[in-house]
Amino acid sequence: MKKLILSMKLLCLAVTFSSAQIMYNTYPANWWIGMKYNKIQLMIRGEGVGNHTGFTTTYPGVTISKVNRFANKNYVILDMTIAPTAKPGTVGIRTRKGNEPVNFEFNISSRRPGRGTEFAQGVTSSDLMYLIMPDRFSNGDPMNDKVPGMRDQSLRRDTVFNRHGGDLKGIQNHLDYLKDLGVTSLWLNPVWENDMPERTEHGYAFTDHYKVDPRLGGYMGLKNLVQAMHQKGMKYVSDAVYNHVGIEHVLFRDMPDSTWFHRWPTFTQTNYKDQALFDPYASMIDKKLMSDGWFVKSMPDWDHSNKFVQNFLIQHAIWSVEEFGIDGFRIDTYAYNDLDFMNRCNKALYDEYPKITIFGETWVHGVINQAYFCQNVFNIKYKSNMQATTDFQTLFYGITPACNEKFGWTEGVNKLYTTLAQDVVYKDPMRQVIFLDNHDISRFYSTVGEDTSKYKMALAWLLTCRGIPQMYYGNEILMTGVTSPNDGYVRWGFPGGWEGDAANKFTAAGRTPKENSIFNYIKTLANFRLQSSAIKTGKFMQYLPIDGVYVYFRYDGKQTVMCIMNTNAEPKIIDLSRFEERIKGYTAALDVVAGQVFQLQKTITLLPVSNLVLELRK
Repeated sequence: MKKLILSMKLLCLAVTFSSAQIMYNTYPANWWIGMKYNKIQLMIRGEGVGNHTGFTTTYPGVTISKVNRFANKNYVILDMTIAPTAKPGTVGIRTRKGNEPVNFEFNISSRRPGRGTEFAQGVTSSDLMYLIMPDRFSNGDPMNDKVPGMRDQSLRRDTVFNRHGGDLKGIQNHLDYLKDLGVTSLWLNPVWENDMPERTEHGYAFTDHYKVDPRLGGYMGLKNLVQAMHQKGMKYVSDAVYNHVGIEHVLFRDMPDSTWFHRWPTFTQTNYKDQALFDPYASMIDKKLMSDGWFVKSMPDWDHSNKFVQNFLIQHAIWSVEEFGIDGFRIDTYAYNDLDFMNRCNKALYDEYPKITIFGETWVHGVINQAYFCQNVFNIKYKSNMQATTDFQTLFYGITPACNEKFGWTEGVNKLYTTLAQDVVYKDPMRQVIFLDNHDISRFYSTVGEDTSKYKMALAWLLTCRGIPQMYYGNEILMTGVTSPNDGYVRWGFPGGWEGDAANKFTAAGRTPKENSIFNYIKTLANFRLQSSAIKTGKFMQYLPIDGVYVYFRYDGKQTVMCIMNTNAEPKIIDLSRFEERIKGYTAALDVVAGQVFQLQKTITLLPVSNLVLELRK
């Protein structure tokens, strides 16, 4: 008898058998006792496993109710129930390969303690989220830069198309830097294995859902990072991808059957037209192309009408929270998924982790379009249960024109006011994730023509407006880049993240005076925000912009913060009497950035292209 026991960290299945050695994999890799989601579908993959007979267990509290078989005999899926009375241990599953016995082992354990307090805490408007592409932030372990056997062996930092070598250890090494800046949570681009031949830096083409990419540090790299974050009071937001996988994913290259992915006679791309999903006059072909067309040739599109696909994806989401301590999810390409499936997936996570946060990428154009995909007040048949979206509308039709357009009846900062006025469509606009840039769009410092006055104005808005603010790595050191000709140009490495870098921007000594000015500006506002109940959880009131000047307030029963934005190229004097509703009873104000208190007069003079963040005092 030979016994093959594969490490849990490698996420493979332990098997005892008496014939030639065969590798088997199980998805999920393990499970827990006491889960609400206690009826799992255990997929076993291995040569000829679909021809095995039996599949029984005598483990107390664990039952196998059905054996699902497929056209591809390399797969079998077991419908398994884990009762609350089950004890932690190794579940033995007996089967036969012809006349030979084969015994599989599957681990079940007690749940992770601290649900909702130490993990699955969710992110809220009290947080400042910081987006990192792990390959491009810092190289903490050069030994994992290249992994033998993986398809992409590139390692060149002078091009955006190759891997740079950043990893999870590099992020862990700089948690104190981020905490000092005022960051409370990290959203990382996907960390699961991307064993594709090229362009693997972004992570969005999974090839194995149950392996952390070894070039990022593997299983223990993620375990250690999340543990270190939680010890410092920080939260981890994972990037989920339910719409597609990489073309080298094992379930595409070796499909259980032909119903797992959307199939067309020839390659058919999505039309990228989200309107087709809610348009009362839309054609069926437009709807089908939107949801079932592939994103790109290298990313096969899951068929969510397949219940096995649904369960595979839901189980992975739950498993990743319980296994690693995830606090929230950003869902990639949300609008392209089957939306009924997404409601089911979201509900499974909410039921298991009531405090968890889920927000979706909705790169659409229009407030109605965006609100359709999250909790809203629309009286329509489809009701999304997702809490919020990435708020592209306040970026595209708000802060960007406020900074770059001249003021007019419907231009400039009036667009920001008008977009926020449409918050009436959201169930809870305070959950919306606001941002200036990310890994897919031009860096905002470049968008405003590297004008630091405009940039500061936008940063002040980001850190004081309603919603959950999200920064992109390098915002604080004036990193530049535009998506033309390629989105890789907004993904350069963080200077100082690699040994031998000419400058270390993680330190004040390594930054230029201009960079330190922006770093300290963000740090001041972000840390004020951490102590400000009005900004974190208070109400929002805005006034109609007049002559290019926009004023809004954050306030609660304890504090009032007045934010003033002058988008003009010349100074402006504003009459404070217009704002009596909010400033009545206050006689002084703290200029948060300057750190100075001054007495309120009848007017305030604003410098050109500038803003003020004022904590009002009596």
